Amino acid sequence: MKVEVLGTGCAKCKRLAKNAEAAIKELGIEAELVKVDDITEIMDRGVMLTPALAVDGELKVSGRVADVGEIKEILQG
Repeated sequence: MKVEVLGTGCAKCKRLAKNAEAAIKELGIEAELVKVDDITEIMDRGVMLTPALAVDGELKVSGRVADVGEIKEILQG
């Protein structure tokens, strides 16, 4: 599983990355956490508001910081 945090490195982006990392750890799942900070790549994916969270290439959250519980629900599918 590939979990991507899309954002330019602002405080909210960092908080979303931290929450995603915590969710992965709490679930005990095998996942690659990638931070995408290239604004061109972010826009190419159709993301207009950051931070955003994508799982296996599918955008799940945009424009807000999802909490650990919400991210765990997303990852459990």
